[in-house]
Amino acid sequence: MTTKPIIVWFRKDLRLYDNPALHAAYETNQPIIPVFILDPISSDSDQHDWVFGGAHRWWLHNSLLSLNQSLDNKLVLLKGDAHKQLQSLIQQTGATHVFWNRQYEPWAIRRDMHIKKQIKHAGIDVQSFNGHLLYEPKDLLKDDGTPYLVFTPFFKNSCLKKNGDPHKPLAKPDTINFADHNCKTLTLADYKLLPDHQWHEKLHNHWEPGETGAQTKLNHFLETALHVYATGRDRPDKSYTSRLSPHLHWGEISARCVWHAVRAKAHAEDIGKDADTYLSELGWREFSYNLLYHFPNFPDKNHKEKFDSFPWEDDPKGLNAWKWGKTGFPIVDAGMRQLYAEGWMHNRVRMIVGSFLVKDLRIHWIEGEKWFWDCLVDGDLASNSAGWQWVAGCGADAAPYFRIFNPMRQSEKFDPSGDYIRKYIPELAKLDKKHIHAPWEAPEHILKMAGIELGQTYPKPIVDHSEERDKALAAFQSIKNAA
Repeated sequence: MTTKPIIVWFRKDLRLYDNPALHAAYETNQPIIPVFILDPISSDSDQHDWVFGGAHRWWLHNSLLSLNQSLDNKLVLLKGDAHKQLQSLIQQTGATHVFWNRQYEPWAIRRDMHIKKQIKHAGIDVQSFNGHLLYEPKDLLKDDGTPYLVFTPFFKNSCLKKNGDPHKPLAKPDTINFADHNCKTLTLADYKLLPDHQWHEKLHNHWEPGETGAQTKLNHFLETALHVYATGRDRPDKSYTSRLSPHLHWGEISARCVWHAVRAKAHAEDIGKDADTYLSELGWREFSYNLLYHFPNFPDKNHKEKFDSFPWEDDPKGLNAWKWGKTGFPIVDAGMRQLYAEGWMHNRVRMIVGSFLVKDLRIHWIEGEKWFWDCLVDGDLASNSAGWQWVAGCGADAAPYFRIFNPMRQSEKFDPSGDYIRKYIPELAKLDKKHIHAPWEAPEHILKMAGIELGQTYPKPIVDHSEERDKALAAFQSIKNAA
């Protein structure tokens, strides 16, 4: 008698190690059909704004290529409505089970609930698992049953005190018993994930998508940067961050794997403070998903309703200068150019460029959120929306709006020698560290020696920071007492 197969539906869990759905299927000893479905609702539909951006599509292409190799080229690639594709696959193969790891985007939750109900009604066993987060958002409520809106009690009380350390990672299957089938599968080329223009090719110089690349990044971080993370994480001129965010987003490595690896390194080398600081960043990731789970409109709507009446500016010229790193403020421009060159930006600089957009230019934070979404390889709906609402002052546990970053002071403090600026703005490379943070303050002969002509080789500042700070505070005052 032939054993019926199990379908393992890969989504944002493109790995073999610590993959709960794959592990559960492996434990049954039944043959496995691994499948990935490019579902229009999350990739190329016009039904909502949060379709895959260009950087997402490049990463997904390469990550699926890596996953397929890990699965001995047995990954079935399908495209279309996920429910219909799964139904067809079940009918073709006689599969009796469908396993997947949960997603937490609002549309994904609705889709998965519908699919689970319909497939179960047809007599198929459906099981879903937590393979993306440290904890389930539904388990992280306050004692009164409401969601946390402040990070510290959320992380310390609900995560650590109530739930303790996350479960240890699950082992990678030794040998996968793949089911024999004659199902048609698409090729990666059929997905057409790579854009026609060649912008994405430069990303290969900075990233190695896939599970192997994720593990390499983690090991490098543990050996070279974790021991200085508490202070070093704010230095964009240094390589003191893990750069694991895109690998976590696509599930090429699990948050649990990272958590326990950091814990083990901390215990071995007595670097508890640095490890705890890093683990709290994983906690912020959990907090962001907590907000998205309980407030599905978080990516599109001010959490604090008084910001609905904020007098945002309609400034296409300013927005365009910000997008392309031509504001005349070096630290801002360096960050935006890093974003376009690498599909990523240092977190300290993300805060600086975010503050500049929503406070110096007073352009709606959603404009920044959408640009980041399209350009970031780690464009995560939960973290991206939470980050922008934080910097705009309208989110849960957000920085107050009147906290306005001074780009020059931030630059002097966190890029003291100007090395980060020089890397991404080569036209300023010859300027001395005293003037590189505010070149418009440099004497003419200094600029000339550095080969700089403001307004020609590098832009003059598009605004006066002091004046815009006053305007931003006045704008905030106008809504301060709003309901």
